[in-house]
Amino acid sequence: MPACPQDDGIICSLLCYNSCVMLDTFLVPEKTVVKAKGDGPAVEVRGASSRVFLLTLSIEDVVEQESLDVGIFGSMDGNAWPSKPLETFPQKFYRGQHPMLLDLSQTPDIKFVRAHWEVNRWGRGDGVPKFEFSVSIKEVPPDVLKEATAEARSLA
Repeated sequence: MPACPQDDGIICSLLCYNSCVMLDTFLVPEKTVVKAKGDGPAVEVRGASSRVFLLTLSIEDVVEQESLDVGIFGSMDGNAWPSKPLETFPQKFYRGQHPMLLDLSQTPDIKFVRAHWEVNRWGRGDGVPKFEFSVSIKEVPPDVLKEATAEARSLA
């Protein structure tokens, strides 16, 4: 199977060595421990061929009676960020892995994305929240996206 959708053998490896690499990184690095709201680093998505991404929120450690809210924000330049997120994960309270699709195919002006989180703790004991979590971002290959779309249409 070719390394990328445009790969016709040797030509792709010679002419488009960077464009064939699918985005697979973290918006929030693994084993990040937070006790207050914050932002992950800006990740460039300009070169993505499909503009559809699988995001996975992985919560590794929590304390009782606390919540985590994570939103995904987009930017044209990586410096100015709007107040409204592109997508948000549902509020979380427990450990686990939570996938979500981010479709930027209708927003070609978005060149960068980043995660923003807010934490809250209530009840007795130490009032400081503590979460260990990460958010990964993986580009969905165009052929997989096409196959999934065709299957969804056949089931409709």
